[in-house]
Amino acid sequence: MFAPAYIELYHKGKLQEAAERLYAFYDHCELCPRKCGVNRGAGETGTCGAGAKVKISSAQPHYGEERPLVGRRGSGTIFLTYCSLLCLYCQNWDISHSGEGDEISDELLADAMLRLQQTGCHNINFVTPTHFLPNIVQALVFAVEKGLNVPIVYNSGGYERVEILRMLDGIIDIYMPDFKYSEGKTAAKFSRGVSDYPGLARTALKEMHRQVGVLQLDEDNIAQRGLIIRHLVLPNDLAGTDAFLKFVAEELHPNTYLNIMAQYRPCFRAHNYPELSRGITAAEFNKALMLAQKYKLFNLD
Repeated sequence: MFAPAYIELYHKGKLQEAAERLYAFYDHCELCPRKCGVNRGAGETGTCGAGAKVKISSAQPHYGEERPLVGRRGSGTIFLTYCSLLCLYCQNWDISHSGEGDEISDELLADAMLRLQQTGCHNINFVTPTHFLPNIVQALVFAVEKGLNVPIVYNSGGYERVEILRMLDGIIDIYMPDFKYSEGKTAAKFSRGVSDYPGLARTALKEMHRQVGVLQLDEDNIAQRGLIIRHLVLPNDLAGTDAFLKFVAEELHPNTYLNIMAQYRPCFRAHNYPELSRGITAAEFNKALMLAQKYKLFNLD
């Protein structure tokens, strides 16, 4: 019978150790690749805008996620506020840029996780977790003490430090990163200067795959452990889909679970940029699917 790896870490005392190591970053924050170095514990904020107390927008069953996460009872999704990428076309800009939400204690975050499990959710799905990792891991300690035993999903934009990801080995069951851009200039233009995104995202995906491997499903086709990658097709091939799919096929695994997404629409400040000011065409999306076929990537959502 499946048991999340974090339970064993809890009993060995290693989960609490990880929480304490992560909390130390709040004195000089380098949780994400921006490495702002601010003292969040003293009230300073870096590029993401977050302080040292976790802030959430909502915590509820979600049925719009990937099929292996949703199942029949939904993915227990906790939307965290703020973001280190700050994409100018973000559909959730009020949460990621403006930080709309409520500050809660780590204990209350644990209670939210337990409520989602009690409603029958198949997993706990943290959306944009990187900058609040210390709170999440500490809350996980509290939640395990009260009986949490469903998989943890790390749902991120893909802009990660591999050194931080290694600290999560055995804690995260399912990694679900985006891969947004294949070109640094595009990333810098549309996500506030992150020209290092493509290289760091590739390195992050390799580390995530090393930790959890190809997605594993139970007898009901519910995700238990593994890697899911999202790739939003952007107009005018701004996402660099061909290079991304080639990378997955050659450097990860041909059976990697992919969600090639067609739902881009111009939001927030996208209308200020002609190349982003329209949705994608059917031809653009079909081309992305044909590229997946070209690279023999068939495990698609």
